[in-house]
Amino acid sequence: MGLILSIETAVSVCSVAVHKDGQLEGLLEVHQANIHAQKLLPLIDSLLTGLGLTVKELSAIAVSEGPGSYTGLRIGVSTAKGLAFAHGLPLIGVGTLEGLAQRARPFLEEGDVVIPMIDARRMEVYAKVVDAALQELEPLAPVIIDENSFAEYLAVGRVFFVGDGVAKVQEVLRHDHARYLPLTNSAVAIGELAFEKYKKGQFVDLAYFEPNYLKEFKVLKSKKNPLAQ
Repeated sequence: MGLILSIETAVSVCSVAVHKDGQLEGLLEVHQANIHAQKLLPLIDSLLTGLGLTVKELSAIAVSEGPGSYTGLRIGVSTAKGLAFAHGLPLIGVGTLEGLAQRARPFLEEGDVVIPMIDARRMEVYAKVVDAALQELEPLAPVIIDENSFAEYLAVGRVFFVGDGVAKVQEVLRHDHARYLPLTNSAVAIGELAFEKYKKGQFVDLAYFEPNYLKEFKVLKSKKNPLAQ
């Protein structure tokens, strides 16, 4: 039996879920910035108590591994590692953008494209591109959003944008094929993907596992004088 506690703290939401063999058993989450340190452990305790479970009855711990906010990821991953180590449980890392793409899955048809994205700063996001089967078309990268962003995908068919970076895209990108999903990160998606990894024995090394922190993306200007010979 795969009984997995999942944790999502990569963005402003603080979310915990329990799945049994990939099926959701319970979910608690708070949508508020800067509350992970105060809320995460009480949410876990309340969720497990409400389900009549203890940590030692779990099969594994799963956590959103980033990218995302430094503080949120540090708290989520530290908590997950601590629980896993204390109770001898395997730890599963799930990419934050993979979790976002998973949330879009019920809306997809063959030929659709999904672009999960996390807000960075100004008109920048961190994004990746996947197909309707969530297979990667373009890897995670910083993107400066303008009216031509993702034009090659929008020209072909429906493109679903999901995540807290979507508001920036809506401001500048208007296209008949664009679909904007009002969904954010959730431990529900982390748990669904974690179960697939659990079945394959894809666990991280507790001693060396670190989050993929969202690095500030800067456009560096050349120091060369274009008029110099």
